[in-house]
Amino acid sequence: MQYLGEICALLTACCWSGSALAFSAAALRVGSVRLNVTRLLVAAVLLFAVVLLAGFEPHLSTSQLRNLVISGIVGLVIGDTFLFKAYESVGARTGMLIMSAAPAMSALLAYLLLGEILGSMGFIGMAVTLFGIALVVLEQRASSSVQPGSYSKGIMYAFIAAAGQAGGLVLAKMAFNEGPVNGFVATLIRIVSAIIVIFPIARLAGEYNDVLALYLRDRKALSLTFLGAFLGPFLGITLSLISVSYTSVGISATLMATVPILMLPIVHFVLKEQVSWRAIIGAVVAVAGVAVLFLR
Repeated sequence: MQYLGEICALLTACCWSGSALAFSAAALRVGSVRLNVTRLLVAAVLLFAVVLLAGFEPHLSTSQLRNLVISGIVGLVIGDTFLFKAYESVGARTGMLIMSAAPAMSALLAYLLLGEILGSMGFIGMAVTLFGIALVVLEQRASSSVQPGSYSKGIMYAFIAAAGQAGGLVLAKMAFNEGPVNGFVATLIRIVSAIIVIFPIARLAGEYNDVLALYLRDRKALSLTFLGAFLGPFLGITLSLISVSYTSVGISATLMATVPILMLPIVHFVLKEQVSWRAIIGAVVAVAGVAVLFLR
């Protein structure tokens, strides 16, 4: 199908916009670690059912499996845990705007680790993206009702999340470069790997006790978690992996990076938040920087 990769990338951006808002609300109710573990468990069940019913087989080399496992740990355990912590402090819109730095970080990692050519336009694209992020972050810091220390931590968490997603994407791309991998199978491997790591850690740390009772008391948190899990780690991540397998990483990453722009009308019309012109310009500039970086 023509433009399948591009269509999947745009659908990914739509899914991530919806999941970001759902997870942001859920994180405030149940906490970032509980949310991350639960949504991974939900997504794993959904993906396992799809893989089983469709009869997808994991024809993977040892190195492909290794890269997908590490990708899941870096992107879904480290990256997403810090993203949900960022949501608690600065909200979904700012958190996802900072996540637009992930493609730039991916390109830099590919340049440093894989020897991919970046060039002067690549560095210009990174600078433009960071400038767009700074426009919004500095404005919101001045007007935010959140304590300055908490806001700064939220921004730091979001940048750590972006780095985690970047590392996870590069590792997943390395697996796809070796040979064809089914998107649902790859996503299931990443998620199961993440669960194997994060679940025992969360239990030992006392961060995942009495979760069932908590969710039964708060049905809204349960519905938000399920909605976010379906749109994000189940549908969104799968579409993103399908996208990078059918089109270039540059085009895919650029289209997926439109999340900050897609979220603006949602937060304005659905959540009734005021969106300043500076926020709009900053989001557009950040995405434009991603376009310069990858479409040069």
